[in-house]
Amino acid sequence: MFLSALITVLVLAVAFWLVKRRAADPYGDFHIELNRVGRDATTEWLNMGWWKHTQVFPEACEAIAIPRYEERKEPSPHTVYEIRVKANIRSWTIWRRYSEFDDLNNALKDALHEAPPALLPPKHSLSIFRSHSDPTLLEERRTGLETYLRAILSAKDDKWRESYQFKEFVGMPIGKQTDDVQTYTLASWLDEHLGLQTTIRDVRADINKRDALSDRGDANGAHTSNVAAKKKLAGVITRVGKLAEGLQELAMGGMSQGELHRRTDMIARLRDDCEKLGKMVTVARQISRPGASSSVAAADTDRDALMGSPPSKPLGRVFGAAAKPQETEETRPLDDHGLFMLQEAKMQQQDQEVSQLTAVLQRQRHIGEAISSELALQIELLDDLANRVDDTSGRLATANRQMGKLR
Repeated sequence: MFLSALITVLVLAVAFWLVKRRAADPYGDFHIELNRVGRDATTEWLNMGWWKHTQVFPEACEAIAIPRYEERKEPSPHTVYEIRVKANIRSWTIWRRYSEFDDLNNALKDALHEAPPALLPPKHSLSIFRSHSDPTLLEERRTGLETYLRAILSAKDDKWRESYQFKEFVGMPIGKQTDDVQTYTLASWLDEHLGLQTTIRDVRADINKRDALSDRGDANGAHTSNVAAKKKLAGVITRVGKLAEGLQELAMGGMSQGELHRRTDMIARLRDDCEKLGKMVTVARQISRPGASSSVAAADTDRDALMGSPPSKPLGRVFGAAAKPQETEETRPLDDHGLFMLQEAKMQQQDQEVSQLTAVLQRQRHIGEAISSELALQIELLDDLANRVDDTSGRLATANRQMGKLR
């Protein structure tokens, strides 16, 4: 009885000491040792209850080293390397095999489409005079692996050390990744498309309001309307990108090719509208003031005089009288730079229309080829049927002749 009470008191004392120590220093150092078959760092943090701290206070890796290696016999003979990671809050140790370094190198190449800042030590640097457990070979590999990790950590471009693959490899805490791709259903996708069309109409209304205020000489109102149009257009562009990603998800979930092509064309039209509106919000009208009517008329007269003087020798063959260039409401308020940008926008619009027409023609061509293939198959089947009918008719005629002889 006395022994049981003593054990209970000791257990309570140890538990109280642990609670007090954790309350005094909740971010104390601890070490996590992992092997290829064991648990990863994230699971260890979750089991120990430290995950919430790493999410609230993100850690940054400050130093990394591979001081030694170790040969293990289970589950099969292999060599593991000790990686010591020092962060701004704590430090830990993790064990990795060379094959895991090779997997990390390939994963970084695939994710970032570029080779890491340092080369991985050769995978097959063995000879007939050296074995897998050669200390010189293992020491060279340890040094090369340490140089490889330090090059990633100290690279000028932080994309290497901030990559998900590297953080997972060294056991850095990785918060829950949020997926910005919105999940759509077939109906909600169409609702979002209708909402985008409504917002695009609002952007056009703001641009028209800007032009009207500019014509009345209200510079502040025109600027405010232009800024509002730009903000709405930026939101539309972001939503169109998410809508395209949502269409990809719907296509992977199963959708007919015809519906997929139709919705792809809908997204293409939205992007064309966004591009046109983007050019419209960047090319602002010149503000016309009441006192500037004479100067505008003089400028128009000078331009007419300049354009009305025909060259002494025509540049090309002209049948009849050459048409005099005419000003339009779209070109009248623009200067040379504005006219050039307007011409560029028109040419790009024509190129896009030609591209869309080319896509439609290619689709029709594929449909025509499919119809042609189907017709060829049907003709072949009909020819085969006609041959069989002829063969059957010949056999029937032969049978009739034999029946006549029997009679």
